[in-house]
Amino acid sequence: MVEAETLSALARCPIFAGLGEPELSLVRAEATERTLARHEVLFREGEAADVFTVVLAGRVKLTQLGADGQEVIVRYLGPGDMCAAVAMFPGNAYPATAAAVGAVRVLLWQRERIDALLHRLPALALNAMRVLSERVRELQDRVRELATEKVAQRIARALIRLARQTGKRVDEGVLIDMPLSREDLAKMTGTTLFTVSRVLSEWEAAAIVATGRERVVIRRPHGLVAIAEELPDRPPRREATGESKQEEGRRKKRRNKKHPS
Repeated sequence: MVEAETLSALARCPIFAGLGEPELSLVRAEATERTLARHEVLFREGEAADVFTVVLAGRVKLTQLGADGQEVIVRYLGPGDMCAAVAMFPGNAYPATAAAVGAVRVLLWQRERIDALLHRLPALALNAMRVLSERVRELQDRVRELATEKVAQRIARALIRLARQTGKRVDEGVLIDMPLSREDLAKMTGTTLFTVSRVLSEWEAAAIVATGRERVVIRRPHGLVAIAEELPDRPPRREATGESKQEEGRRKKRRNKKHPS
């Protein structure tokens, strides 16, 4: 059962897209499984990239150091996600530091193992180039956001991305199903903890989000999208209907006072 789940996680990984079960079994046979404790570092930015990784369980945080020495969160990875695709090609360094958010299980391939697989399974090389191209495009989008968008937009986009990756439907709305602090959000969006706290407090007052200790629930996803795209935020229909009925009642009272029966 565990092995079937492992192959299922590999099948979801873009780098192995299009491979059948025999090929996936071959890929699995070349890997080493490892368990990471919370906050344990898998690899560090700048080190020689010689190990390719796929997450089986848990979440991994990728971070980079900015020019000012501040840590920036690049992305979070979950089951089926890969990191360090650059390790598939010689002469590269890890572009980020990878650390476990909680308990994590990963599969590791040494670069020489990946090199042998690339020769046996040419589709891997094409998939790797496609994935690396997508990652470059994502980084370009993040740079554009930092350079051109307001802080509230950046925070909204970060929450939307996390909801797409880890969102879980709960009674309150959509729970970002991983530990997420306000400091984490600040590091993801290139701003300060004070600013993130102020923005989230405003959104809580407007019933857009609900937050707790390392917990964020998106109560009104459309409201968050409206902020990210700078669109008008229409109130929920029930609230709007309630307001119109109250206003209608007030108008009737005014008419009755002017024209008593």
